[in-house]
Amino acid sequence: MKKIGILGSGAMGIGIAQVFASAQCEVILYDHQVSSLEKAKENLEDILEKLVSRGKISEKQAAQLIENIQFEQGLQTFYDRELIIEAIVENLEAKQQIFQDIELIVPASCILASNTSSLSITSIAAVCKRPERVIGVHFFNPAPVMALVEVIPALQTRAGLPEELRNGLGSQGKHPVIVKDTPGFIVNRVARPYYGEALRILEEGLADEATIDQAMVSLGGFRMGPFELMDFIGNDVNYQVTLSVFEAFYFDPRYRPSLIQKRLVEAGYLGRKSGRGYYNYVENSNSDSAPAGKYNSYNSANIPSSQEGEQIKRQIFNRILAMLVNEAAEALFLNIASRDDLDLAMTKGVNYPKGLLIWADEIGLAQIQQEMDQLYDIYREDRYRLSPLIRKMVKEGKTFY
Repeated sequence: MKKIGILGSGAMGIGIAQVFASAQCEVILYDHQVSSLEKAKENLEDILEKLVSRGKISEKQAAQLIENIQFEQGLQTFYDRELIIEAIVENLEAKQQIFQDIELIVPASCILASNTSSLSITSIAAVCKRPERVIGVHFFNPAPVMALVEVIPALQTRAGLPEELRNGLGSQGKHPVIVKDTPGFIVNRVARPYYGEALRILEEGLADEATIDQAMVSLGGFRMGPFELMDFIGNDVNYQVTLSVFEAFYFDPRYRPSLIQKRLVEAGYLGRKSGRGYYNYVENSNSDSAPAGKYNSYNSANIPSSQEGEQIKRQIFNRILAMLVNEAAEALFLNIASRDDLDLAMTKGVNYPKGLLIWADEIGLAQIQQEMDQLYDIYREDRYRLSPLIRKMVKEGKTFY
């Protein structure tokens, strides 16, 4: 596939366009607003200029990449495309409408893909005349940098198409994984306990943000603690994803959002982009006015020393990791994805230090079972139910690898 069409010129759209243009594909980037297209081109030129200055690409390569992208305001230019990737606003009705519109223009052989991070691919396909060619292709931001791509077949998707896309994306240096069309796919589902259980620990007053972050970074080897990461992502974005997964899973308590995060969003304390979140990122500000966080300016290389000891950090790490492993095991139990794809998704999509299932083997499934059963005995909440797969494997003396 060399003729690619991208619907939407936002950060994801231009990022995906850059991926395919770098592979010498002929890319058409569509947006109905001329101003958005102009801004997208300016942003791409700025990105490429920085890459040239850092020696990542040559000026000739940058010029060729720009030449490979055609910026268009009309859908009719997509008449000869082989692959369309939609990256517009995360709204089901809007996506369904543009799929219906583009289907009237592209050839019958053209593949129609959505970059949605949370919406049902099956629902998008349902409005199309040829639903068998509809599929999800979820890139991670920034698309040119992040290797993971989740490939999500709808119920209607023709056999062989997921593998076809997996092979094609793999040849471009990406690490595609195939995942069932369920809420959150792999990453946005399996990663929920990293945030949710950290917030639960904070709500209960068992430790502060810095202690929890220290535990996961120093003991687990995670690049960022959960509160630093939520501030980096944006509390508005992180909260909305959690809420979406919670509602889509019929209010399963494992995904219940936190009131602490909801209040931060309501106050406008969104994290780094607003200057405040769980931590205060404003230099030389009055610490007494900081509504969240325990110190003034944040430096991930110099997290303030916690008053808590190593024992509480170990308890925090064990608890959060057990919840993550349990979620990954449950996804495998329900055939959401393969063992290898689950582990690959978490290392390539959210930079976990290792795959959760191989990590479980190293720790021992019996220890994960013990940790989860202890939590359930204390709280008596369905949130802490152990995956039947883990209990079965412990009984049979099996491991994931």
